[in-house]
Amino acid sequence: MSWLPSLLTDTPESGYDLAIKLSRMAVKKTQPDDDTRTKLRADYANNADSLTMVSNVVATNFQTVAQANNYWRD
Repeated sequence: MSWLPSLLTDTPESGYDLAIKLSRMAVKKTQPDDDTRTKLRADYANNADSLTMVSNVVATNFQTVAQANNYWRD
């Protein structure tokens, strides 16, 4: 079963949750080693610039999900 069966969601909130999942999966697929990700987490978790960049990535993914859902107008 695919981890991403669809970009369609029922609500904007569930769309935002999907945007977060898309962002997290990008990191996981870019750095597949769990131990390395765990070691690096402390560096970015305490770095304001890194956290701001995370917000930008999530926002970009949310734009994609929102567009796929016709901005929940239906």
